[in-house]
Parts: sequence; C-alpha cells; structure tokens
Amino acid sequence: MSRRAQQSGYSRTTLYHHAQRVVQAVFNEQAGGISYETLWEENERLRADNAALWQAWSEAEELSEAKPREFASTSCAMGLSLTQIVRLLAIVLPSGAVPSRATVGRWVQQAEKQASRLLAVLDWACQVWVLRLCLDEIFFHREPILMAVEPASMAWVAGQRGPDRTGDSWAEVITRWPCLDHVLADGGKGLERGVKVANDARQAQGQAPALPPPSPITMSLDVFHTQRELERVLHRQWSQAERQLEAASEADAKVDYYKQRGRDARGVAGESWRAWRKAERLFDEAVQADAAAAQIKAALSWWAPDGTLWTRDSAQAHVRQASEHLRGQPWNKVRRVLSDERTLSHLDRLHEQLTDAVPQPLLREAVIRLWSLSEAMQQAEGDHRIRLLHVVVLQQVVCQGLCAQWDAAYERVATLLQGAVRASSAVECVNSVVRMHQGRHRYISQGMLDLKRVYWNCRTLREGKRKGHCPYALLGVTLPTYDWWQLLQMNPDKLKQQLSTQNVRA
Repeated sequence: MSRRAQQSGYSRTTLYHHAQRVVQAVFNEQAGGISYETLWEENERLRADNAALWQAWSEAEELSEAKPREFASTSCAMGLSLTQIVRLLAIVLPSGAVPSRATVGRWVQQAEKQASRLLAVLDWACQVWVLRLCLDEIFFHREPILMAVEPASMAWVAGQRGPDRTGDSWAEVITRWPCLDHVLADGGKGLERGVKVANDARQAQGQAPALPPPSPITMSLDVFHTQRELERVLHRQWSQAERQLEAASEADAKVDYYKQRGRDARGVAGESWRAWRKAERLFDEAVQADAAAAQIKAALSWWAPDGTLWTRDSAQAHVRQASEHLRGQPWNKVRRVLSDERTLSHLDRLHEQLTDAVPQPLLREAVIRLWSLSEAMQQAEGDHRIRLLHVVVLQQVVCQGLCAQWDAAYERVATLLQGAVRASSAVECVNSVVRMHQGRHRYISQGMLDLKRVYWNCRTLREGKRKGHCPYALLGVTLPTYDWWQLLQMNPDKLKQQLSTQNVRA
C-alpha cells in the first residue's frame, strides 16, 4: 500500500477510501442494485426538471392578468370580499405579482359592467322559455331586492335592487317576460298589484289590431310561506306550554318547601293547582294544533293519504276541518291565508293541465295512479319494493285495457306531474346565495347582482335531479358556451347575433 501510494502520488488514506468504493461498486453490481450510470442519469433528469420548474416560475411572474381577473370575479360572485380575494391571491402568486385591493376592485367593476350588458341579451334569449316564475323579496339593509326564479330549471331571471316593492316595481319585473302565464308568490299586496298591473298592460296590448289577445297571468299563493307561518305559530304555542309546565313544576317545588318548613301551604297549593290546570290546557291546545297543522300540511301537498291526487273540494274540506282546531288570535293570519282561494289554486291549474293532456277521465285517473305507484316503488326498498312492483304491473294492465296507446298519455301526465310546482321554495334557494354576500358586505350594487346572476345560471349543479346541468341549459337556452367566464368575455352584440342565428326564440 505504501509503494502504491508513492507511485500514484495519493496518500494511504485516500487509497483506502478508493478501495472501499471499488468494493462497494462490485457489491452493488453483483447485488443488482442501481448502477452508477443510472444514478448519474437520474441526477441529470432531476437537474433538468429543476431548471424547467425555475423557468416556469419565472414565466409565472410575467403572466397576464387573465387568470387573476377570473379568480377575482369568480370569488366575488361567490360572495367573497375584496380583502379576502387579495389574501387568497397572495397564496398562489409571487409576492411581486399580487394585485392591490384597488386593482381587484377595478377588475370586479369591469366584470359587473360586462355582466349587465350580457344579461340584456341573455334575458332576451330566455323570454320564450320562462312560463312560470317564483317571486319574492329579500331585504338588504332595509332595501328590497326583487327576486324571480324559474322553478323547473332554477334559473335566476330577475334580481332588481329596489327602489321599493310596490306594485309598479313588481310590474316592471313581470312585464319583461311576455310568455309568462303563472306566478307563485306570497300574499304581499305589492306582488298582487304588480300582477294586476302586468295583466292590464297585456290587455292594452291585445287591443291593438292584428295581435292575438294575450292570456292573463294567473297567481297562486305560495305554500312554502303558508307552512312556515304555520310552523312559527305552532312553535310559539309549544314554547308557551313548556314555559307553563316549568312554572307549574316550580309551584310544586314551592309547596314542598313550605311543607318541609312546617308552614301553611294552602295558598301556594292553590297556585300550584291553577298553574297545572293552565299547563294542561295549553298542552292540550298545542297537541290539537300540532295534529291540525299536520292535516293542513297534508292537504297542501299534491297527494291525499290514499294515494290519489287532491282535488280542490277534497283538500278544502280537509283544511276547513283542521282549521277549526286553530283557535286564538295568533292563528288569525294562518286562517286568513288558508281561506284564500288562491291557496289551493295550484290544484286547479294542475287538474286543468291534466284534463287537456288526457281528456278521457278513466284513462287519466289510471295513468295518474300508475305514476304515483311508480314513484313510490322507486323510493321503496326490500320486500315493499317488490310488492309495489306487482301493483305497478297490474296497473299497467289496467291502462292497457283502457287504451292501446296508454303509454303516450302516461308520458304527458308524467311530464306535468314532474313539473308541477306549489311553492316558491326555489327562490328561497337563490335568496341564500344573496345572503352569503349579505353576511360579509354592507352594500350590494345592481352590477354585483347581475354578476351573481350570470355566475349562478352558468354554474353546474352538483346535487339533486338537476345534477350535472346548469340553469341556462335546463331552461332550454342554447348558448355558444356555458362556461361563465368565457361567456363573460363575449361581445353582447355578437352573442345576440349568434343566438338569433340559432333560432333560440323559435
């Protein structure tokens, strides 16, 4: 080793290290491990990947504003504030590329203006498809926002900020939809007058020569708000009964306290007896009101307990019988709404449509029964589903005996029953979108409402029977793209020209 060191010019320590490396290399080669050449190639590849990443990072610092603009506009349409958007951009962008809050605000304002221009075209394209509307108001720091939603598609077709909720303001919203024939709303005076003013305007237009007389807009009272008022009074009545039960229990405890101290408990015993009598009375009234409320809710639905479709006479008799148990001043509003003819007008409308679709009474009742049994079978499980399957098959035989083309009648009836609407809960879903913005901001402009409308109507729904589709597509409007950001970049005039070429209004 000494001679080798002298010949090579290296120290003995270095030669020992080289010997160990040679032994390790031979061992690795014989053991089938990674070779030196492979490790070198892997090292070169990693160096190349590292260089490519640094190159991508340097290019990211010079990216245009397109993606940050899209991020800011989408986040604001979802309800985030400008400060929150800047903080999120600071996470994904280099420090030198993070825009200021003022810059993000300008981006959002430009998107709002573009959304307002586009909505003028998009609303025009939706006119022929909007036949029904759910109407309601939502208050934003005491200023009303007039909301309108098409219930079948969940398309948000109107979000007008103020100036008030009078009949004239609602008429301005309603008259934008010339094909509208039915409205669902609560019993507000402004809404009722708005529908009347819109109908008067239609009659005035129908008096012009060479124009067919337009059909009047019908109105149904919203079952959703009726049930909510029913639950509110019922909850208050149960709370009153519970408080009285607690008071009676405290009176009993006071009687026991007097007896333990050897004091005369006759006075407090009388108070306890009266407290328990009152608690029993309130509890019995709450139980009766609860049962009556359950009957009323059943009568406000589509289907009777025996599986048949409610008629106005049968549902009204059921409601009248249950309303007799709703006594006292707190139930005045509920009784007044239930006595309104428009509360059950959804049944009249549905039966008229079913009669037009299937004029034969026996066949109509048979296919309606078949549809209800099929729906129940789809929701059932286990042996109950099998039993319902046999009943469905028998009902199909009945329909076949009544008409050879019963399947066509069934399809028409199924379409009507699936699209039947009795409540404006659809507009409450969209109201929740505005409430998200309401929780973070003190003010919402008309431009922001328009931006939210475009985003919502192009947003793909992720759950429910509309899963995988956006409201515009469900409504029937054919657009060049349903991507909301790409749509926002289009020129409104060119978009209107494309929609006219596609015969969207046909």
